[in-house]
Amino acid sequence: MERSLTLELVRVTEAAALAAARWMGLGKKDEADDAATTAMRREFQHVPMDGVVVIGEGEMDEAPMLYIGERLGQGVPPEVDVAVDPLEGTNIVAKGLWNALAVVAVADRGNLLHAPDMYMEKIAVGPEAVGAIDINASVKDNLKAVAKAKNKDIEDLVAVVLDRPRHAKLIEEIREAGARIKLISDGDVAAAINTAFPNTGVDILFGIGGAPEGVLAAVALKCLGGEIQGRLCPQNDEEYERCKRMGLEDPLRVLRMEDMVKGDDAIFAATGVTDGELLRGVRFLSRTRATTHSVVMRAKTGTVRFIEGVHRLERKPSFQLVAEDAQGAERP
Repeated sequence: MERSLTLELVRVTEAAALAAARWMGLGKKDEADDAATTAMRREFQHVPMDGVVVIGEGEMDEAPMLYIGERLGQGVPPEVDVAVDPLEGTNIVAKGLWNALAVVAVADRGNLLHAPDMYMEKIAVGPEAVGAIDINASVKDNLKAVAKAKNKDIEDLVAVVLDRPRHAKLIEEIREAGARIKLISDGDVAAAINTAFPNTGVDILFGIGGAPEGVLAAVALKCLGGEIQGRLCPQNDEEYERCKRMGLEDPLRVLRMEDMVKGDDAIFAATGVTDGELLRGVRFLSRTRATTHSVVMRAKTGTVRFIEGVHRLERKPSFQLVAEDAQGAERP
């Protein structure tokens, strides 16, 4: 892939973040998601690539745009798989909470796992603890191994877990082992990425979240030198058979980094919609100016760039179109 593609993808996530941020705190998650999706799709048409969505907003009959199988870009090389989450954290934006992101990941064609839209059990760590985790091991054993790898006591560790009833036993086990917990309402892509940055204060991710989000996190952690392991959690026979139709012969086997993102190259980009430990959210400075804070990374080089953007909104046709759409929607 061309390295210039990294900046092109940041433009895509910036557009989605700017559009979604208009809905921050208004209690309208669907409208925020629609705005982000529309802006992202419009910006993709300017990207010099031949992309196919493998993780998106749903099947063709479920989503009007960014659906699985949709072609993106200008139809020129490189040929890539595309994984998107135009708004990772729709509830976060609706409530004005932390860590909402606009996210894009790409890899060479055929290298991203076509993850079905279902639950996935996950465990993720940053570079210092690579090789220390095992999704089949106990919570306590994983915490011991990560603590040893990071030269910490278990009591020093912070585990991040989605605040869900299904995690009651997991939370109890983490506390019994002595580690501290950061419970989050949504947004486990951001949580997984945060394990790779010491300044975020997060050491390990545990729990069950979305499978598509697991693949997005895997691309980011591949770029950052971290590690994620996952295992799909089909809830019924229909979901189990769907896994097999998508090429997963054993839907319950452990999925490692190379299963989720193959090869030596991938690009991940994210722009903050609301404030988080790693990225600041969108700031509207005036009617015509706004700032964004993004991260973009590439697996092949290991380069991680943080990009601050100042945007003249009246000069962005895509943003103006989304703004017009928003004005036509019912707002409080």
